[in-house]
Amino acid sequence: MDIDHETLVALAKSWGLFYLIALSIGVLVYTFWPGNRKRFARAKLIVLDKEDRPWR
Repeated sequence: MDIDHETLVALAKSWGLFYLIALSIGVLVYTFWPGNRKRFARAKLIVLDKEDRPWR
């Protein structure tokens, strides 16, 4: 079987698309997982705990 450049490009584009879709779904699942709610709420508040001015 002879694999030419166009075949490899098509294969890379297809699998790259599936890889990015799977990665995006994984990030969304991680973000909206109920067990991570406390972690994200704490991270949201910790930013506001510091004074709002530049370091000296």
